[in-house]
Amino acid sequence: MIEKKMALAIGCALGALYVFSTPVLAQDPSQEPAQASQAPAPPDSRTAPQADPQGKPQADRQAANQADSQVVVVTGSARPQRRFDVSYAVNALSQAEVQKLAPLNMADLLGKLPGIQVEATGGEVQNVTRVRGIPTDDGYALFQQDGLPLMTEINGFFFRGDSMNRYDLMTKTIEVVRGGPAPIYASQAAAIVNSTTVTGTETTRGKAQVTVGTTGLRRIDAYQAGKIDDRTFYAIGGFVREDDGHRDNGFPNDRGGQIRANIKRVTDAGTWKLSANFLNDHNVFYLPIPVADPRNPGVSLDPYIDYFKGTMNSPALRNVSQKYLDGSDALQSSRRDLANGRHLRFGNIGLQYDGELGPWQVAAKAGFTKGTLDFDAFYSTSNPADATTFANGFLAAARSAFGAVDRLGYALSGTGGQAYDPASASGLVMQGQYRALASDFHSNQVDLNVTRNFRTGLGSHDVKAGFYGSTYGATSRSVYNDMLIEVQGQPRTLDLLAYSASGAVLGSVTDNGVLRYTTTLNGGDVDARMGALYLNDTWDISDRLRLDAGVRTERYKYDGHALLTEAANLGDAATLADNNTRAFTGARQAHVIKPHTTNWTVGANYDFSTRFGGYARASHLEVPPTMQVASSVDPLVLTTKANQYEAGFKATFGRSYLYVTGFYTQFDPLNASFVAFNPVTGRNDQTVPFFGKAVIRGAEIDGAWHLAKRLVVNASLTFQDPEYRNFVSATGADPSRVVGNQIVREPRVFGNIRPSYSFSVGDNVVDVSGSYAYTGKRYVDLFNATALPSYRSVGAGILVTRGDWQFQLAGDNLTNAKGLTEGNPRTDTLAGQGSNVAIYGRPVFGRSARLMVSKAW
Repeated sequence: MIEKKMALAIGCALGALYVFSTPVLAQDPSQEPAQASQAPAPPDSRTAPQADPQGKPQADRQAANQADSQVVVVTGSARPQRRFDVSYAVNALSQAEVQKLAPLNMADLLGKLPGIQVEATGGEVQNVTRVRGIPTDDGYALFQQDGLPLMTEINGFFFRGDSMNRYDLMTKTIEVVRGGPAPIYASQAAAIVNSTTVTGTETTRGKAQVTVGTTGLRRIDAYQAGKIDDRTFYAIGGFVREDDGHRDNGFPNDRGGQIRANIKRVTDAGTWKLSANFLNDHNVFYLPIPVADPRNPGVSLDPYIDYFKGTMNSPALRNVSQKYLDGSDALQSSRRDLANGRHLRFGNIGLQYDGELGPWQVAAKAGFTKGTLDFDAFYSTSNPADATTFANGFLAAARSAFGAVDRLGYALSGTGGQAYDPASASGLVMQGQYRALASDFHSNQVDLNVTRNFRTGLGSHDVKAGFYGSTYGATSRSVYNDMLIEVQGQPRTLDLLAYSASGAVLGSVTDNGVLRYTTTLNGGDVDARMGALYLNDTWDISDRLRLDAGVRTERYKYDGHALLTEAANLGDAATLADNNTRAFTGARQAHVIKPHTTNWTVGANYDFSTRFGGYARASHLEVPPTMQVASSVDPLVLTTKANQYEAGFKATFGRSYLYVTGFYTQFDPLNASFVAFNPVTGRNDQTVPFFGKAVIRGAEIDGAWHLAKRLVVNASLTFQDPEYRNFVSATGADPSRVVGNQIVREPRVFGNIRPSYSFSVGDNVVDVSGSYAYTGKRYVDLFNATALPSYRSVGAGILVTRGDWQFQLAGDNLTNAKGLTEGNPRTDTLAGQGSNVAIYGRPVFGRSARLMVSKAW
């Protein structure tokens, strides 16, 4: 099957490249060198942008191999600066560098950087990113595009920044700031991931790329950029993609695409850029699977759910019934399709201005985003259970409802009662939760700042002052069903039938595979607005010593409501599945919440020479509750506060470099509250309050060692000690059992090493690379009762450049090494899984490979 998919995809690839290899508005290639040679000196804000070799393979290789001391960053500073000169940890990746890394998704890319630990096992998006041990699934990392977020909050309703910010050939660079001035230049941020987009220059250029993979991946990327007239320039590009996925759902995992475009106009007063972004994509979500028998954790469930290919996603979940009572007591019903996945659609219009007003440099950015989320997923809940024990747990209720019930037995749903005997397989059955969620969201944001250089008798000051403001909001609706399934990859749904002594069916615990209808029902609406003032001063005391300090103060207002629910029996006497649903009452719980935060940072950088330097920094971060608290019932409203300290040493030797940064973070308070699944009622909307203090100590190492002209070894390594301190619980859990424990799902050691060697064969330039990644032991729970063992993986790639053509083959986890992430957070966050080693989790992906063919012009 894979061979047929690959053959079809390669055929499509060759056809697509033939189409794209003759670009619209392309110039005669023989003219480009002459035009480039006539390009004037680097432009200021009032001159036309000059020829940019972006997209040319040879230029890309040169950009990827430039000395680290020449890398310039724009994120987190008043003006563009060399990476070596800034007093904070930052990485800047060019398009060529990202291509060479060949990441599976955005989280996989970030995980190759120091200080960032990821769980990139959920699919293309909605993966877990933790920065320097910060114990949240997003690491307080705010995504930006050209210095402005597409949405003010780090997370939307069941989507994160990696869902909205997709990498394609329109991405010129990605800059990642960890700690440092992030709280000054972005809201709620301990880190910033800023993607800059391609813009037009004097030279028309472009690139088309086709990617095919062993997972059934078929993807086309393309872009073109150039000039319309002497002062007007354009760029447009994007991707379309379909992928069957790393795990076998029985239907495609990813389908959709993105288009981005911008027009830039250079005037005597400055530069204007109008941009547009549209995404329409479906991404099916991978959730944890059971990997061992809970009755005997030494027995693998791999014969039933393949470790690398298995999933609880199934074609049996493509027509799931959902029903509930609305606020007027009317029955609402629908049919849901799991293949819909996380369907995110949004558009963004952006406007930017950069210019000068006397001695002041003025920058203004505005963005307007509007979108919808329609999300279907099948979530893990409790461990698999012995089939007989599970059935007996419903026997009393069945007898009460249906009379003289002699026994309960399993049947395959939708077959008219065809018997199913779990003993013929694993002897287990399990429940999972079908979730259907929807949200309409919008976010309008503006950033206006001015920068001026002041010279004094003791050095010069670069002072930046700015205002950030936003109006944003979202509606939300969520309906959860509990389903009964077999323990099997692509499981079939089961019914649990009540039989009389004569074998007659008296009733059913379930209803066509639904164990409990609408165990969770939520709805709400919130409108938010916020304003922030920020100020930063960079003081160059001498050519070696630089100090900087900044402050940001923010005020928020959330005005929202949550719809209240109550228990309801939908009245179907033939089943127990609708006896205890949640129903809207028609009442609302209104909230007006007004958080206020103040962040600050102070840093110093000293260059001992042109090769050696050091820096130190202290920062204070306050993260308000998200706007979703205003659309929740009885929310916990808590502002997380953290003090961050870091000190670093840096060295550069030509193209080789080394950055070593020690960090120390204190959270007080840290909101570690979580939502737990109730296996008796099936409810999954009740928060377990858990908050207190946490401390993370660690060090990150980022380096590249050019052993020879053609041989280089890149590496990143992080050591950390993330632990809980002084926790409080309002629900009776013993917080003393948490003190001193390792923070949930955080390893003490993780990193990777990536050697590469380049050589020439005739007219071909060949780059051969490898990778080795390691993630240390973690725990699924606050009590550190159940461990996620350490794991490692090996990858390799080869990139061949021939003129304007490139051919790349990349392989991941070549040895099929096993590794488990996440655990089962619906049920194990507090006290684990009842075993020393995790028996439930989200495994890393197995061996896979991708072939990429591109043509530049």
